[in-house]
Amino acid sequence: TQRYDFLRENFKKTGEKIFRFNVLQHRVLVVSGNEARKVFFNDPGLQLGEGYQILMGGAPRLSDINMDLGEAGRDTAFIKKLLHLLRRDRVASVLPTLFDDVNRRMLTWGKEGTLNPFKEVYELVFQMTIRLATCRELSEDTDAITRLAQHYWDIEKSATPVALLLPWFPGPAKRSNKRATQELYTLISNFVDMRRKSPEPTMDAFDLLISEGESNEVIVGFVMGVIFAGVINTGMIVCWALLHLGTQPEWKAKVAAEIKALVQNHTNPSSPEPLHKRLSGIPMEAWEDELPVLDVVIRETIRLTMSGTLLRRNLSNDIPIAHATAKSGDFLAYHIPDVHRNTEIYSNPEEFDPDRYSPGREEDKRAPLGFLGWGVGRHPCAGMRIAKLEMKLIMVLLFDGYDFKLVDSAGNDPRQLPQPDKNDLQQVCPPKLRGCNLPTHD
Repeated sequence: TQRYDFLRENFKKTGEKIFRFNVLQHRVLVVSGNEARKVFFNDPGLQLGEGYQILMGGAPRLSDINMDLGEAGRDTAFIKKLLHLLRRDRVASVLPTLFDDVNRRMLTWGKEGTLNPFKEVYELVFQMTIRLATCRELSEDTDAITRLAQHYWDIEKSATPVALLLPWFPGPAKRSNKRATQELYTLISNFVDMRRKSPEPTMDAFDLLISEGESNEVIVGFVMGVIFAGVINTGMIVCWALLHLGTQPEWKAKVAAEIKALVQNHTNPSSPEPLHKRLSGIPMEAWEDELPVLDVVIRETIRLTMSGTLLRRNLSNDIPIAHATAKSGDFLAYHIPDVHRNTEIYSNPEEFDPDRYSPGREEDKRAPLGFLGWGVGRHPCAGMRIAKLEMKLIMVLLFDGYDFKLVDSAGNDPRQLPQPDKNDLQQVCPPKLRGCNLPTHD
């Protein structure tokens, strides 16, 4: 439960780049340094899915309710389906609806007030991910989305050390996980059945997967994985980007100017249409290519925020790593701050400085695999483009629709940025944060 602290303290105590420990009968090799990083991310014998199966909880799995997807549940099958659903033409066709969804949620904020981004922004990301990964009926059912979100957080809370290390033990966490997973499956499966009965297919994700002959189990298992990965990472990054910009007026101004130029270049400011309708007409190419300042802000936020541990398992022969050996069956762990907070790669690594990626500096290229934010080596992030798009949509609507400033728990200007909880595997949320004041533009 204190993974960040445990790894940091043991690296400090041993004074080595690699150390070992046991979790019950499982051997874990924790690695760091350039050479070990290259092996960790590139060796074909190290499997990603197997690495997380035992040592990481919080993600919903159908195996917890005795459903085995076989080959359809493997990483390669998941990525293939994801890339098919995230084709540019399909995402472009869904863009107007995404803006409608986000605008509808933002209207509930009112014209001014205070919000906690780790609640409201997460809800926006959840809404967008549901729209992209499921069907219209589910994405427009507020009650179903609320229950869906609750099931996810119930599963995350059930990932206790006892439940992870003794998965056969029928304790409270095990029962809670099974109940939430079953309810999650039933809820999603009912909407799949609804789409199966519809006489008119659509471009919604459920209909595309149904047309390919996929079973309810495969569709639900896929959707559960997409929602978990999309909401956790994307929501976390947007929230922390807002916090950093709230304390960096120079970068906040740069982002605001860039967004203003995007809107002026691709929409008609005198149009009577509401903002979200005008933004939905901006082409995909512009979202991807005409927001370079926002791109580096996102990149720097990822570098500072990602404090977790990446996992693999060696399912091949023994693998030499630096001065150690990963034996067959061993788990491997790589602590992301080893590279993202490395003073030999990044100058003043604790500071928010998006300019470090500019031409002439490019600090992330000082070492092999110097930036891990979107996956590297054998496992690049298949959802990177859509994740970036979701972040940008939210940021543009916020910047163009509101004035905002960061406030502390008393509603005052904070003296300094709150520090993330680096042991929180899901949100990295600061322990004490009230939110942002958001008066709307006139």
